[in-house]
Amino acid sequence: MVGRIPERDIAAIRDRARIEDVVGEYVALRPAGVGSMKGLCPFHDEKTPSFHVRPTQGFFHCFGCGEGGDVISFLQKIEHVPFVEAVEQLADKVGIQISYEGGGPGPKQDRGTRMRLVAANTAAQKFYAEQLRTPEAEIARAYLAEREFTEEDARFYGCGYAPSGWDTMTKALLRQGFDVKELEAAGLSKQGQRGPIDRFHRRLLWPIRNLGGDVIGFGARKLFDDDNLGKYMNTPETMLYKKSQVLFGLDHAKKHIAKGHQVVVVEGYTDVMAMHSAGVETAVASCGTAFGEDHVSLVRRLMMDDSYFRGEVIYTFDGDEAGRAAAMKAFDGDQKIAGQTFVAVAPDGMDPCELRQRRGDEAVRDLIAQRVPMFEFAVKTLITEFDLDTAEGRVHALRRSVPVVARIKDMALRDEYARQLAGWVGWDDVTQVLRRVREESARIRRGEGRPGPGAPAPSNNRVREAVPEAPASRPTGPQRPDPSDPVLWVQREVLKAALQVPALAGMVFDALSDDMFTDPAYRAVRLAIEAAGGIAAGLGGPEWVDTVVRTVDGPVLEPLVTELAVEPLQVAGDPSPRYVESVMARLQEVWVGAQVADLKSKLRRMSPGADGDYNRLFGDLVALESYRQSLLKMAVGDSGF
Repeated sequence: MVGRIPERDIAAIRDRARIEDVVGEYVALRPAGVGSMKGLCPFHDEKTPSFHVRPTQGFFHCFGCGEGGDVISFLQKIEHVPFVEAVEQLADKVGIQISYEGGGPGPKQDRGTRMRLVAANTAAQKFYAEQLRTPEAEIARAYLAEREFTEEDARFYGCGYAPSGWDTMTKALLRQGFDVKELEAAGLSKQGQRGPIDRFHRRLLWPIRNLGGDVIGFGARKLFDDDNLGKYMNTPETMLYKKSQVLFGLDHAKKHIAKGHQVVVVEGYTDVMAMHSAGVETAVASCGTAFGEDHVSLVRRLMMDDSYFRGEVIYTFDGDEAGRAAAMKAFDGDQKIAGQTFVAVAPDGMDPCELRQRRGDEAVRDLIAQRVPMFEFAVKTLITEFDLDTAEGRVHALRRSVPVVARIKDMALRDEYARQLAGWVGWDDVTQVLRRVREESARIRRGEGRPGPGAPAPSNNRVREAVPEAPASRPTGPQRPDPSDPVLWVQREVLKAALQVPALAGMVFDALSDDMFTDPAYRAVRLAIEAAGGIAAGLGGPEWVDTVVRTVDGPVLEPLVTELAVEPLQVAGDPSPRYVESVMARLQEVWVGAQVADLKSKLRRMSPGADGDYNRLFGDLVALESYRQSLLKMAVGDSGF
C-alpha cells in the first residue's frame, strides 16, 4: 500500500506550482486586467476566450462552461487523473519529495497509474534510442541520412529502432521493474502465442509526446520489404495516447505556434523534421488519423485564435487531389476556422521532406509563404475543370462554383469571393454573379437544399442561375450587422468610442478612411459622423449623438446609432485613452494588413530581375509592413487585447 500524502506536502506543492505555468502548457494565456490572465477554455470549444486564471489567488474559472478550481484540480481535469496522481505529477514538476504517511515507499510501486505508463514509455524510448546505434539499425540510420537528417536531428526528436527479437524490448523493461500489464496498458507489448511480445519489430520509431513533453506513444515506419503490417504503425489507443488529441512535433512547436499564431499541418514525421530544419518551426503532424476538430481545438488554444488575434492553419499536401479533397471539407466544418485556413501544395507531387532534399530549405519556406486561402483554392480547383475560353465553359464553371461560394457563411467574405469568382471565370458583369451568389445563399439558409461542394447543382433552370436575368427586388440600404460578429468587432468598438467618448477618439478618428469599415451599415455611420462635423465639431453627450442621428436616414441606421451610443465598450471600468487608441490602431492594422497581402500577391506574380516595378513595390511592401507592425504594437501593447 502507498502511504497517504500529508496535508503539509499538498499545501507546499500547491503553493510552489504556479498555476499560470501549469495551465500555460496547455493554453496560451495573455493578460486580462490587473491580476488576471485569460485564454480559450480547454474544457469546451469556444471562439472567444472566457477561461480566466488568477495567479495571485491560484485559481482558474471558465465563465463559459463553469469549470474551475486550483492547480491540482486543473491537472486532474485536463489529464483525467485522480487527485493523488495529480499531486504526484506536480511534485515532480516543482521538485518536492513527498513524505508518505502510514504506507509503503511511494508512487513508484503504484502499478497501472498514468505516471507508471509514462515511465514505461520513457524507458522504452531510451531503449529504442540505444538500439538505433546498433549494427542491426544501419538501415534505419541510412533512411534518415538519405533524407539529410543528422545524428543530432535523430537525438533531438528521440528517434529509435525496434530490434528484430520478438520480445527484446519487453524483457528489457521487465528487468527494470515494470510488469506485463503495465507494458500492455502502455501499448508497448501485446500477447503472442507464447506470452508477451513487443508491439514493434524492425522499424524506425519516433516518440510521440504530449504538450508537457511526456512520451505517450510511438509512430513506427516500415523499413523492410517483407514487413507486411503497413507502411506506418502507431501505438494503439491507451490511457495516455488518444490519436485524435495528439500531434507529433507539438512539444517542439508549441512556443512557436503561440508566438506566431500559425500552425503548419504536414502528413508525416519526416515532413515535420524537414519543416523545422528549414526554419518552419510551427509544423506538426497528426498520428495515424486525419487532422480533425480535436486537433484544431488544441492548436487554437495555443494560437489564442480569437477575435483579437488571428491565427492561421496551413495544410501542406503532396498533390492537387489531396489538397482539393481537404479544401472541400472546409465547407462542412467550422467556417470560422476555414476562413483562416490555407493550402500549400508542393510542386511535382513532392512532400515537404522531398522538397527540402531536392531544392533546399528556402524552397520549403517559400512553400509556406505562397500559401493560398482554403476557399480560394477550393473554388479555383473547381473552375479549372472547364474551358474558360468558351462561353459554354464559363457558364458551366459558374453553374458549378456559385453554389460553393454561396455556402461561405461570412457575408463580407462571401461577397468578396463572388466578385473574385467573376474575375477568375472571366464574367464581365460582376453584379450578376454577386446577386446570384446571394440568392443561392438565401436559398440554402431557408433549407431548400444544400448541394455538396463540387457536386452538380439541381437541374431546374440552372443556366438562369449562372447567367442571372433582370435584378430581382431586394431590400434596399444597409442591413443591421450582427453585434456579436467577431470579424466586425473592432469596427463596432471604434464607432462606439467615437459616439460615447469623442474627446478620447480625437482627431485620429476623423483621419480614419471609411474604407476601413467593411460593413455597409458601419460605413454609413462613419460617414454620418463625418457629415455631422466629425470629432472636430467639439460636441459631446446627447447633443452629439442626436446630431449624428439627424444625418442618417432609414429604419436600420437611426436605431443603430443609438444602439452604438449606449452599448458599453468592452473594457473594464471607464474607457481610457490607451484603450480607445488601441482599438483604432487595431482597425488600421487590419486595413493595412489587407494592403500588405495585396502587395505580396502582386510580387509573387512578378519576376525580380525582369520586372522594373518589382523593386518599387518591394520597397512599398517593406514600408507598409513596418507601419503595420507599429500599429500592431499600439493595438496590443498594454491595452488588454
